[in-house]
Amino acid sequence: MTTDRARTDTRDWARARRERTRHLIELGGLVAKAGLVELTDDDRATMLGALLEAAAGLRGTGDDDPAHLRARWRRAGLRAFDADREAAAGTPGQEEGGSLP
Repeated sequence: MTTDRARTDTRDWARARRERTRHLIELGGLVAKAGLVELTDDDRATMLGALLEAAAGLRGTGDDDPAHLRARWRRAGLRAFDADREAAAGTPGQEEGGSLP
């Protein structure tokens, strides 16, 4: 019984670790998708500073209302996801010239 429980605990730990790793990779992908890697010359301190300022804004320490800031950023993010999805699907209007063939 102890061996079975240890095996289950190990599996649960491994699953949780894989989920956390995947989540962190996805977050890193968002940083790259936003262009922060290129814009900061891959300077991690600069990227962290930008993220800290964003977090401060969401805490209400800036001039903008946190709810308005979150809504504005969400709209921008959704537009970026939509544009990527359309580009991947070859949606008309995304091709050079923007006209239908």
